Amino acid sequence: MVKSYTFLLIILCFSTMLSFAQKSEAKEVNISGHVFDKETNLPLEYATIAFSNKSENKIVTGGITDIKGDFSIPVSTGIYDITIEYISFKTITLLNRKITKSENIGDFYLEIDAEALGEVEIIAERTTVELKLDKKIYNVGKDLTVRGGTVSDILDNVPSVSVDVEGNVALRGNDNVRILINGKPSGLVGLNSTDALRQLPAESIERVEIITSPSARYDAEGTAGILNIILRRSKLQGLNGAITTNIGHPTSAGISGNINYRTGDFNFFNTSGYSYRESPGNALSETHYFNEYYDEDLMIDVNDPDTFLNEFRDFDRVRKGFTTNTGFEWYINETTSVTTSMVYRDSDNTSDTKNLITELDLNGNLLNQSTRLEPELEDDKTIQYAFNFDKQFNGNSEHRLTFDFQYEEAKEVEKAIINENGIDTEDVETVEIQNEILLQTDYVQPIGEQGQLEFGYRGNFNELNTDYELAFNEDGEFVLDADVSNNLIYREHVNAAYTQFGSKIKERFSYLLGLRVEDTRITIEQITSNQFERKTYTEFFPTVNLAYEISEDQSFTLGYNRRIRRPRSRYINPFPSRSSATNLFQGNPDLNPSYSNSVDLGYLNKLGNVTLNSSIYFTHATDVFTFINEDSGEFANVNGTDIPIIRRTPINLASNDRMGFEFTVSYRPNKKWSLNSNFNLFDSKTRGDYNGVTYDANNLSWFIRLNNKYTLPGDIDWQTRLFYGGPSEDAQNKNKGIFSSNLAFSKDLFNNKSSIAFSISDVFNSRKRRTNSYTATFNSYSEYQRRERSFNLSFTHRFNQTQTKEREKSNGNGEGNDFGFDE
Repeated sequence: MVKSYTFLLIILCFSTMLSFAQKSEAKEVNISGHVFDKETNLPLEYATIAFSNKSENKIVTGGITDIKGDFSIPVSTGIYDITIEYISFKTITLLNRKITKSENIGDFYLEIDAEALGEVEIIAERTTVELKLDKKIYNVGKDLTVRGGTVSDILDNVPSVSVDVEGNVALRGNDNVRILINGKPSGLVGLNSTDALRQLPAESIERVEIITSPSARYDAEGTAGILNIILRRSKLQGLNGAITTNIGHPTSAGISGNINYRTGDFNFFNTSGYSYRESPGNALSETHYFNEYYDEDLMIDVNDPDTFLNEFRDFDRVRKGFTTNTGFEWYINETTSVTTSMVYRDSDNTSDTKNLITELDLNGNLLNQSTRLEPELEDDKTIQYAFNFDKQFNGNSEHRLTFDFQYEEAKEVEKAIINENGIDTEDVETVEIQNEILLQTDYVQPIGEQGQLEFGYRGNFNELNTDYELAFNEDGEFVLDADVSNNLIYREHVNAAYTQFGSKIKERFSYLLGLRVEDTRITIEQITSNQFERKTYTEFFPTVNLAYEISEDQSFTLGYNRRIRRPRSRYINPFPSRSSATNLFQGNPDLNPSYSNSVDLGYLNKLGNVTLNSSIYFTHATDVFTFINEDSGEFANVNGTDIPIIRRTPINLASNDRMGFEFTVSYRPNKKWSLNSNFNLFDSKTRGDYNGVTYDANNLSWFIRLNNKYTLPGDIDWQTRLFYGGPSEDAQNKNKGIFSSNLAFSKDLFNNKSSIAFSISDVFNSRKRRTNSYTATFNSYSEYQRRERSFNLSFTHRFNQTQTKEREKSNGNGEGNDFGFDE
């Protein structure tokens, strides 16, 4: 399939060269001129000049002005409409201009477009959150706190979304979130999505769409909903882009940029970034072991004194990564386009973990102490090729056919030699290789004035090969542990088809009804133990989205959907992997998919400078994944003492009911001040038994986020973000609340072409997870801080664009807009 894709690229390139060759046969002349600002008489750099063929109704060629406002463009002889335009200025159009020879067509003085300028000011200063009927859209461009940061930093600011201290993303408190790039799975997310999101530059992202009630068009995967990340891409003629550099403490540095060049029927785009980031962190655990138990071998009760084990860990991580997304669009004609792109990501990471383990008796006296060093090297490489074909019928953008193809290869290698008390004891290596193919086609047919029918197909074909090796030092030589080392090949093939129909009734009531069917075939091949398991299931996923507009500013929405959560390969790998000498993670090969049914009732009201958006939601899920801690029955020898090994494993519990309330408010009293806040309250009830143990749990939790932006004297923007996540608990764990605060200042320079920003992440260094765990054999208290407080200084320079380029309203998400629900 890759060969066929390469062949298609060759055909496209050949046809492109052929078209240029045909044009070169015509007589070419040179058209020049000058463009000025009428009010200041200063030259306008990067003004766009376009030559349109009236008979074909399309742009044939064009160019941009230089720093002196001059342009010189080669044009084939003929009759053209010539337009001279610049953002926020009135366009000058020369109709039916006959070009027969090289000439200077004169000086052009552009006037400020008051109406457009007003629009620009509104958009430039708008709040970073837009509220739609079926989604929230978070615009990244004006968020100062993420300048020079990563996509993970962006998601941590998004309404309804929370990112824990380990980088795991949750939507309304549910961590089963489907993350898409431009509406599709992407190599930009990588094998380990949390690590990948922490390395992608924030400047490459235009907006994030939060979809809590997805229609049938989307994959059914993700019981919490979908986060759709939209990459930056400009539609402006000529050359335009931006570049951002940043430095910070703890030591970090990076450079990223995006560039577009559009001429005639072609648009070339590229977004690239390199980052270096040191990320120190720490953790501790204090475990109390109850040493009263029944020894089944001796058939006696053992009543040894209780013991206490404390473990202190320091992390010194270095993340180095390069990411690029490049491609081109070819507008074959006014209704047909082809887009090809390539994503490449290469990251080279190191992580030095230092563990100090102390064993105490009942009186706090030291019984034993050991140190454990784990220097880890991690190398990630991902490459993805994509092809998109888009055909509109009869010039109607609502009547269209699209086809997408993606091929992705990813490899992740982790190596570590563990040292205990100055002696190398373990050699650990994990190699993951993933190959994934995506095929997708969608057809949309308008019916009447208000109706729209849509149907399509999507095929995801994924293979993940995980090779894990653990060797112990025996008399100076590392010997492979065959009981732990293993090679697992996980294949997941999902074929899906959907249809949906939407319409409006009397301009007030909108509906979108859909049905999706997904056929899943999973094979688990355990090479080491020569085990093979196959799971197949076909399920239907209905969706209903309704909206009623009381007025232009007030509306209700009601959504229902059924979704699925499939276990990841790591969750079902029965071979244990250890994070420390006394803790291990072990997958469960009997883990089944979890299904959920969700209802969401929303209300939107715009009251002058205030926009209110609220919703009540309920989700019932079956066979829910729950991670439990249990005594493995095995012991680790730490300095001659046998310490019980704690095993963490996922299981299917009977059911989970989640009910919640969400409230978002945006307030803009004037041009200098904007405020938005998001509050989420949810109650989770889990019911289920496993191995004779009841894991029933009730958890009432909440989080609140406040973003405040104010323009100080001197046009200095000041932004503050406050976040508090309330306490939470399950059957075994109680988590304390987490508070964090970010602060940023920004100033535009050089006639708004550049910006400088300074930000502090986690001002009070308080972003720590604190947990108490309770079991029948031990209790423990733990703290975890993945990243300490950091400072960042960034500089951004833009060319041939203003800060307001996000007013481009191209869809760009690869998924289209749900009918009747977007505005």
